Amino acid sequence: MNISAPFIHRPVATTLLTTAIALAGILGFSKLPVSPLPQVDFPTIAVTATLPGASPETVATSVAEPLERHLGQIADVTEMTSQSGIGQARITLQFDINRDINGAARDVEAGINAARADLPANLPSNPTYRKVNPADAPILILALTSKTMTRGQLYDAASNVLAQRLSQLSGIGNVIIGGSTLPAVRVELNPQALYKYGIGIEDVRAALASANANSPKGTIDDGDRRYQLYTNDQANVAADYSPLVIAYRNGAPVRLSDVAAVHDAVQDLRNLGMYNGEPSVLVILSRQPNANIIDTIDNVKRNCRI
Repeated sequence: MNISAPFIHRPVATTLLTTAIALAGILGFSKLPVSPLPQVDFPTIAVTATLPGASPETVATSVAEPLERHLGQIADVTEMTSQSGIGQARITLQFDINRDINGAARDVEAGINAARADLPANLPSNPTYRKVNPADAPILILALTSKTMTRGQLYDAASNVLAQRLSQLSGIGNVIIGGSTLPAVRVELNPQALYKYGIGIEDVRAALASANANSPKGTIDDGDRRYQLYTNDQANVAADYSPLVIAYRNGAPVRLSDVAAVHDAVQDLRNLGMYNGEPSVLVILSRQPNANIIDTIDNVKRNCRI
């Protein structure tokens, strides 16, 4: 039996069949997911909580333990790991492979809200969660440089504008801003000057806190008229802090500039990002589990016009 005979005697049918197979292959190829290596992603959510200044032991007992107790009650949690460091705790939850990541995120949010009553009252903010596996490598790193803006200003713009927009894109699980920190005014006290005037560090701290408040100032009543006072005592730059009076000695004011060097800087000086030898702010993007890497990067480039 000659298998090729039917196809030779029916060239039109053979041509149509070949064309159909080719079109099916082209259509199937366009629908294939693209990834560097074949992989299976387990739904993973990372929960982060911060308690500035606390030791790892304090973080573990006061922050991580209450969160673990409530998050461990979520259905389909197959693995939970916890890391406690100085001022920060991170809990990683891995769910069953059939669990929907969005449904798991809602359960995690409910668990965080339930644990809030057991967390320290001085926790600066509620714990946050991200639909991302912290063990995965970033899919894209953006470097921000400028010849007119400082790294602190770039970081401020990246964290308040760019990070918010990128977090809303499909496939983005986490956005980390690195290479700098938010702008801040740094006060470097001179111990000898403090000793000379008999001023303690707590006195300086109290003076800075009381003089940098944005609170209602009251009203002035004049007959049937009332005038609202809208003055603002907040200081934003070093020039606003330098003339601040922190104490009085021998009837004369002692200003902050007399006992300290005040200058504009950033919150953390030991944080640096470089790109092509220039200081820069880095925007590190991680994907959600099961998100397509190529599609996610293309979506970022379209929205950022890269």
